[in-house]
Amino acid sequence: MDKLLSGRRVLVVEDEILVLMMIEDMLSDLGCQSVISAATIGQAITLIKAQIFDAAMLDMNLDGDDSNTVADALAERGVPFIYSTGNSDRDMRKGFSDRAVLRKPFSFDELTSKLERLLSG
Repeated sequence: MDKLLSGRRVLVVEDEILVLMMIEDMLSDLGCQSVISAATIGQAITLIKAQIFDAAMLDMNLDGDDSNTVADALAERGVPFIYSTGNSDRDMRKGFSDRAVLRKPFSFDELTSKLERLLSG
């Protein structure tokens, strides 16, 4: 059976290096061809403008700033994404409350099921 992310390029916007490493391992196990990461809003925007991504994972809070501008840039380019956060639902922004949210810490199975739904939609 093909792996869920075979040949896919995924952007991971995450400012905690240990969380990022865990996510990269999980995505690799799902067959992801390339995981590109950004730790800041500026890095993420630059990458989104320069490259094509099949999907993205977006930390809601980057070093104290919300990641709304990154969410907007992804949405503008039609890149499906999942939020990841240690925060609660009330932080969800209008217009983005329908986005899938992974609560940290999350399991491999939780990540897999959210990505399956994201990529089949």
